[in-house]
Amino acid sequence: MRHIAYIALGANLQQPQQQLDLALQRLDAHADLTLLACSPYYRSAPIGPQDQDDFINAVCRVATDLTPVQLLAQLQHIEHEQGRQRLRHWGPRSLDLDLLFYDDLVQQDAQLTLPHPRIAERAFVLYPLHDLLGDTALPDGRSWTGLWAGIAGQRIERLHTSD
Repeated sequence: MRHIAYIALGANLQQPQQQLDLALQRLDAHADLTLLACSPYYRSAPIGPQDQDDFINAVCRVATDLTPVQLLAQLQHIEHEQGRQRLRHWGPRSLDLDLLFYDDLVQQDAQLTLPHPRIAERAFVLYPLHDLLGDTALPDGRSWTGLWAGIAGQRIERLHTSD
C-alpha cells in the first residue's frame, strides 16, 4: 500500500537551491518513493542563531512504500550524502530534510514524532505546505485558521522560478 508523506527541505550552505534540486532528484530516484509535487522555493530568515545566511526552503509530497522509520533513515542518508554536518543546533547546513506528515499517522517515540512537532511555528514550512494543500486541512486535521497568526513577523519570500 502506498502512503503519502510530506517532507520539508531546507539549506543555507553550498548552493542551497541546487542542494534542494539534488535532494528532490534523489528522492524521486529511490525505488520506493515517487515525487508527486513540490512547492515553490522560499527564502527565509534562519530560526535560532542569526549569524548565518538565509535558508532556501520547500515542501514536497511523496508516495512511498517505506515505513515512517525507513523513510526517516532515507532522508538522513540523503542529508549525509549531500554533506550535512550537525555542528550546531539550528546552525547552518547543506541540507535539512524533515518528515512532516506520513498519512494521518500520529506517533511519538525516541526515533520519530509525527506530525512534526514544530510545523505550526515555522513560516518556512507553512507557506510551502499551503502551496501544496491549498485551504484543505492539514493531514492531522488542523485548519489554517489560527496557523497564520502564529508565524506573523517571520521573514519569508517566495522565489521566482528564475532565481
